[in-house]
Amino acid sequence: MAVAGFTQDELTITQEQNMLFVSGQKANADDVQYMHRGIAGRSFQRRFEIADQVKVVGAGLVNGLLTIDLKREIPEEMKPRQIAISTGEALPTTETKQIEASKEAA
Repeated sequence: MAVAGFTQDELTITQEQNMLFVSGQKANADDVQYMHRGIAGRSFQRRFEIADQVKVVGAGLVNGLLTIDLKREIPEEMKPRQIAISTGEALPTTETKQIEASKEAA
């Protein structure tokens, strides 16, 4: 994410459940006057929806470019597993049995 003009102290990264919030708040510098200001210094907030298994591992800021490292952690029970196919004798055939009802006199 391009965040030119913001320092590390002016940026905030927050993860709440499956939402990732990136916000920037510039420090007030009222005593500085500019003839022309090429980079806007207004505050911002961006929201990103991330999957349930994604965790934020870290973040870095180099030359106005913010990178956020994400890692997908899938639990063992959700990972695909391969099921072995057995080869051997066919299943034994069984006779179908009929259930007979007993006759009772009234």
